[in-house]
Amino acid sequence: MSSAQVAVVTGSNKGIGLAVVRALCRQFPGDVYLTSRDPGRGQAAVAQLQQEGLRPLFHQLDIDDLQSIRALRDFLKDKYGGLDVLVNNAGIAFKVHDTTPFAVQAEVTLKTNFFGTRNVCTELLPLVKPYGRVVNVSSMVSSSALRGCSQELQQKFRSDTITEEELVQLMAKFVEDTKRGVHQKEGWPNTAYGVSKIGVTVLSRIQARLLSEQRKGDHILLNACCPGWVRTDMAGPKATKSPEEGAETPVYLALLPSSADAPHGQFVSEKTVKPW
Repeated sequence: MSSAQVAVVTGSNKGIGLAVVRALCRQFPGDVYLTSRDPGRGQAAVAQLQQEGLRPLFHQLDIDDLQSIRALRDFLKDKYGGLDVLVNNAGIAFKVHDTTPFAVQAEVTLKTNFFGTRNVCTELLPLVKPYGRVVNVSSMVSSSALRGCSQELQQKFRSDTITEEELVQLMAKFVEDTKRGVHQKEGWPNTAYGVSKIGVTVLSRIQARLLSEQRKGDHILLNACCPGWVRTDMAGPKATKSPEEGAETPVYLALLPSSADAPHGQFVSEKTVKPW
């Protein structure tokens, strides 16, 4: 078993994820795994970074596929005995003018962005070693979408006692409400991406709370963050930040020093804790 530290970045063959891997290869004192659904694209991204003189490693990961997540889990357990840094970056978004029916967009978007991310956390969080760092890449859109929710939903999503089961039920309810064409009547905003990222931010708050309760002495820090509006395939060429600039906050959270006891369970943008 390797005694090296190990970091994993999900969905990292391009965009912000690739920029996070690049930065970690330069700053993290251990092995850094670039992951992607498609092994060909992942290997090509690894080759690109190798040409820059960096040494990332590759592992296939499709966060929509539980078997794929568990294969990565078993690999990390066998080779490293755990995990030191996890950056949950994988996510999808439909384009603004996409004509796919909203109910389909809702189901597909939440399947990856919320349920897929949650499955990764369920399988990999138990592997996180003392002083480990977990970063769930959310979005400022989660804040604006939260403000677009009914008062009742806002209260639930801001609650300090909401459970993971309750959150899962709410995310499933949104998908069902879109299928029935009643999501706005039920108090939801008209953004599937926004709701999926509310889920990621609230999930992070819940997970951090559980880590504090169950693994108090392990000094693990887990946060959600907004990388900003970044020029990627997802956001398009008009966005204000380069992928490298977008990677700054996730990398800052991934590399919080072992002496740090905060931020934890927070929503962080521009390296600053934002109110939720």
